[in-house]
Amino acid sequence: MHFTRRHLVATMAASLLPTLPAMADATILRGTVNYVERMALPANAVVVVQLADVSLADAPAKIIAEDRITGAKGSPIPYRLSFDHAGINLRHRYALQARILDGDRLLFVTTRHHAVFAGGRNNTRLLVQRVAEHAPVGTSPAGKWLAEDILGGGVIDRLQTTLEITPDGIVSGHGGCNRYSGRVSITGQTISFSPLASTRMACAPAAMAQEQKFHQALEQARGFRINVRERKLILRDGTGATVARLAAM
Repeated sequence: MHFTRRHLVATMAASLLPTLPAMADATILRGTVNYVERMALPANAVVVVQLADVSLADAPAKIIAEDRITGAKGSPIPYRLSFDHAGINLRHRYALQARILDGDRLLFVTTRHHAVFAGGRNNTRLLVQRVAEHAPVGTSPAGKWLAEDILGGGVIDRLQTTLEITPDGIVSGHGGCNRYSGRVSITGQTISFSPLASTRMACAPAAMAQEQKFHQALEQARGFRINVRERKLILRDGTGATVARLAAM
């Protein structure tokens, strides 16, 4: 192939140009996943931490970044999320979520809303709670439950709304943003929740909407049914219509 002087000059000039990066500089978000139990994780455990866009109440969260950690022995577990900050829309709502898996079995999961990019200090220390895979389910609603459906509208993917009932009628849980507490009266298959006291944190509109719907469902609940085989608690209103379906935790 014949090269002219012009070709040689162009080739040399191109070789002196700086190499442009293939993508924008990444932003790094670091923190730890923590649990309170004094236990070592199984050898094959995988810790999954995600940064999610939770702006839409009626759609699954959009995952912006994910870190999958293997070989972790115990708490705390450091994580590192890398993402392009240019893709963050400050008009949207973002949250961090974490879970620990042993194969297909869920061991730990976040049950609180961990907002980021919301104008305050980002809480990157994620507390996960242990999932009791074989928690007993009987004919009483006493126990800890996770909402699967509220007022027929489902729930937001990975946003935890919980209900815990003690044998002596004390109620507590996490609505999706705030902690709440109160009492419940249970006679036979009838159930009635007292007005609930709640903390007053502000979260993403989607989380707040789910929490409000859950409190409405508890207010409307007049009866319940336990599906022992499927480990579900079904709450019904005065007409017998289902207002919430929850799974044993």
